[in-house]
Amino acid sequence: MARILLVEDDRDIAMLVEDDLTAEGHQVDVISDGETASRRGIEPGWDLIILDVMLPRRDGFDVCRDIRRAHVRTPIIILTAKTHEAEKILGLDLGADDYMTKPFSPRELRSRIRAVLRRVQGEAEDICCFGDVEIDFVRAELRRQGIPIELTPLEFKLLNVFVRNRGRVLSRDQLIQKAWGGQTFVTERAVDGHIVCLRRKIEDNPAQPRYLISIRGLGYRFDI
Repeated sequence: MARILLVEDDRDIAMLVEDDLTAEGHQVDVISDGETASRRGIEPGWDLIILDVMLPRRDGFDVCRDIRRAHVRTPIIILTAKTHEAEKILGLDLGADDYMTKPFSPRELRSRIRAVLRRVQGEAEDICCFGDVEIDFVRAELRRQGIPIELTPLEFKLLNVFVRNRGRVLSRDQLIQKAWGGQTFVTERAVDGHIVCLRRKIEDNPAQPRYLISIRGLGYRFDI
């Protein structure tokens, strides 16, 4: 299941796509104007954005540009009635991952979505990016704006656990099991202390975290 942001102002098309993708098990949020799309598209947690070009208030090309300028790498599939090669090239040059011309079949769209998600998930095995942060699992390195940030081995293990379980609430006991190992005695306060240190290295404002979120009474959730 993927969390998909669908940006489409044609109500009939939006309903058709939403119903089809929901039946496939995806969670779909629908919005119908470009200004809202630029704002919501940079929010963490989306697995895919399906973006129409001809939108009120701001067109899809501008929305795509806004999202990529915010250093958000959520995959984008552009939908449009435009058939000229120049428009397709523009969308891809702005950072879109795929391009579909209307009219299209739901079956083809589902196939394109699977292909994009497979490609992104394959890349995520080695590299994870969010905001200005890049995690290189091959080199065991964290970079912000391209500059390496020192992590302790335990901090990297914790970060790896969160990335591999993004969107899921993890209790402190689960974090201890996955990062420290089940045979190690670790207090919950120690877990919280390591979370504080990790936030200082990945969050713009550690006091108001955007990615590593506390869920009161339950644990922590990593959202990107």
